[in-house]
Amino acid sequence: MQSTIVMINLFGAVALLLVGLAQVKDGVSRAFGARLRTGLATATRQSWRAFLSGLVATLALQSSTATALMVSSFVERSLVKPRMAQIVLLGANLGTALTAWIVSTGIEWLSPLLILSGFALTRSQATTRQGGGVALIGIGLMLLSLHLLDLASEPMRHSAALATFIRLLDGAWAVAFAFSAALAFACSSSLAIVVLILSLASTGVLPGGLLVALVLGANLGGAIPPYVATLRAAPAARRITLGNLIVRACGCLIVLPFAGEVADLLSRLPGTKLPVDAHLLFNFVLALVAWPLTRRLTRLMARLVPEEASTNQGPSYLDPQELSTPVVALTSATREVLGVGDLIERMLLNAADAFKTGDLAALQDIPMLEQRVDRLQQEVKLYLSRLGRNGLAEDNARRSIAIIDYAINLEHVGDIIEKGLVAQVRKKVSQGLSFSEAGFEELSRFFELTIDNLRIAQTIFVTGDIHLARRLMEVKVEVRNLEKQSAERHFARLREGQAASLQTSSLHLDMLRDLKRINAHIVSVAHPIMDASGLLSESRLRALG
Repeated sequence: MQSTIVMINLFGAVALLLVGLAQVKDGVSRAFGARLRTGLATATRQSWRAFLSGLVATLALQSSTATALMVSSFVERSLVKPRMAQIVLLGANLGTALTAWIVSTGIEWLSPLLILSGFALTRSQATTRQGGGVALIGIGLMLLSLHLLDLASEPMRHSAALATFIRLLDGAWAVAFAFSAALAFACSSSLAIVVLILSLASTGVLPGGLLVALVLGANLGGAIPPYVATLRAAPAARRITLGNLIVRACGCLIVLPFAGEVADLLSRLPGTKLPVDAHLLFNFVLALVAWPLTRRLTRLMARLVPEEASTNQGPSYLDPQELSTPVVALTSATREVLGVGDLIERMLLNAADAFKTGDLAALQDIPMLEQRVDRLQQEVKLYLSRLGRNGLAEDNARRSIAIIDYAINLEHVGDIIEKGLVAQVRKKVSQGLSFSEAGFEELSRFFELTIDNLRIAQTIFVTGDIHLARRLMEVKVEVRNLEKQSAERHFARLREGQAASLQTSSLHLDMLRDLKRINAHIVSVAHPIMDASGLLSESRLRALG
């Protein structure tokens, strides 16, 4: 009976830790989700920034699985290059290890303060503060679970049955490795299992080599859930999670025979906590070794997971049978239009890459993508027109109009990219034209701002967040000022007689105009939300007299 109570307390504390992890992920996603997605998607042009973005995202979300799924979805939509995604996951693995090391530093006493502070923040009306409050409560629960784990493991110090079981496992590291991997997979968290191992290590009954073997198993088990979650995804996404799984598996299998030596080495360090130190060292060394091999790994994954032949260019979510249930049909239409927004993002990214690098290959897919945008927005309009034939409730009718308006605006953006930006970038590259350094930086910044605004608009379209909508409306003024200031600086360079500005004058102004037009269409997603809240005036004209 006593042993049953001990196990219930032990696994109850682990469950609390998992609840805390989920709270942190949910809170951070609510508070900073759009910024995290934008940062993760844009900070991958250099390998060291990709590594750092993976580490930071995982520290924020407390989940390397969430980071892996996020970055694999970006690869699927051609927003992140496969090699950079593999480097992001190396950073994510180290981020998980750093989290385990931080929570093991004896800061459990902060738990009540964090929970109290988080609760106070959740009373706020601001979405960011509410999300931050939920995240603080999650961190407090995580620290509380560490205290409970320590209390639950105390009776195990004198357990003869546990000592016998440990002796059996110590003679079979492979079994211990597999057992730990299975637990990490079941929990979808290597962090939770490493913390559990740390708690068991405090009893003093686990040999060092066995502890390292268990930590290695947790590392492998933590890489399995992302791969399982992407089994039905596109090949591009599966390659990323499979590559990460292979890297971790190879690292674990290489180190496992030397688990005893690793334990002896770490035990000589002053103040060492073997499980978390081994976890941190393993992921740090793995990143150093695997980083230079990411190009070969990417090519290997392309061979192992080949592209699938697909002829489906039509809508994915517009099910005619759902028309009898308006709420479901509107949700499906929303998902379809989100996909249209993703296509527009790919077009913008390709145009920006071609502008910055001079590689016209990046423009090849844009006409095909624009055709898909045209077809999908037409399908959405027809679908929602059929939905409205029998009449809709006021809220549903308003949402239907908002979806159609956003789809039409996205289609206009696609036209501007294909007929405007693509032609301008092609002219720049084919004629060997070079902008002035200042002009090039201004246009590059405008491209990046436009892509960021589109990502914010996608979030607003789904969530209807009024704070984000207000922020996007404010960005409209920033866009107008940016276009005006860039044009004025360009004319100043013309007056100075700069040769590069003279050669690219019409090109510079045309690109400014088109990017400004694109932003105007993007910002339109905020209009219905601001209008419904009574925050949008009918006219911007000032009163006369």
